[in-house]
Amino acid sequence: MNSAWKWIAGKSLGAYIIKRLLAGLVTVYFIVTGTFFAMHASPGNPLSSEKKISEAAMANLKEKYGLDKSLGEQYVIYLKNLCRGDLGISFVEKETTVNSIIKDTFPVSAWLGIMAMIWATLGGVLWGALTALNRNRWPDTVIMLLVILGISVPGFVFASLIQMSMVNINEAYHWQLPIIAQSGSLLSMTPSLLVPSMMLGIGTMAFMTRLMRSSMLEVINSDYIRTARAKGLPPLRIFLSHQLRNAVLPLITVLGPSIAAVTTGSFVIEKIFNIPGLGKYFVSSVQQSDYTVIMGTTVFYGAFLVLMVLVVDILYGFIDPRIRVQG
Repeated sequence: MNSAWKWIAGKSLGAYIIKRLLAGLVTVYFIVTGTFFAMHASPGNPLSSEKKISEAAMANLKEKYGLDKSLGEQYVIYLKNLCRGDLGISFVEKETTVNSIIKDTFPVSAWLGIMAMIWATLGGVLWGALTALNRNRWPDTVIMLLVILGISVPGFVFASLIQMSMVNINEAYHWQLPIIAQSGSLLSMTPSLLVPSMMLGIGTMAFMTRLMRSSMLEVINSDYIRTARAKGLPPLRIFLSHQLRNAVLPLITVLGPSIAAVTTGSFVIEKIFNIPGLGKYFVSSVQQSDYTVIMGTTVFYGAFLVLMVLVVDILYGFIDPRIRVQG
């Protein structure tokens, strides 16, 4: 009987994973298609930034970048190149591929995003549990006011304010607080990324605090918590083993989108703190109408978001079998 149930559960899990993979591929396809046609529908020309040149030279440039073909032919070529992992060549930085730009700069953005997620997750769990345990008391009121502020105000506003404050502190006390990120390896850059990562994770931490508070309140009032108290278990053990462990489960569902949102939300933060990440390249490509870089980074980040959601869905399928059975 047990072996039969394991076979059914394994089969159900495999079907669930395949279904999620197919849904992810379809989503990425629509992201690619929407990005391609949106960029070609926007006004302007990717070669408009070129200095005044002859018609023959312009024709050669259009032929080089495939702009002399019809929109349908360009779309098919783009899909073929994308299937081979080729995101194209930058219009602004000649002979520089989008793949090399992503390879060189995304690790910095990813490391910044990881630091922001660590800060946001730990803070969200801690403050959410604290507000739930002190419901309708002053810690709950103060923290929830800060949560509303963190959700309402964009992170780049806090980043600008904190950077100006650091400049004033350096001038007043002759300190050397890192106003902009230092270049070098990821390890050497880490101290200068602490403040940007905190500014980047404020919104996510506020959202997780509110979610953790709601989940914690449900767990606190559940029957098995009352049973644990009736058995005389120590309050700390009840909190760690029963309340916190069960209340944190809903946060897993938002980890994937939150990771991608934090990473993609670093565009302006990287520009403010002069961080040499992919977000800084994306902002520059928009300003310079570098179509291939815009499309390449948008597709890359879109696929990254889908991947994170897919990973979390599969992990949650392992954690809670009801999801894959009901699906």
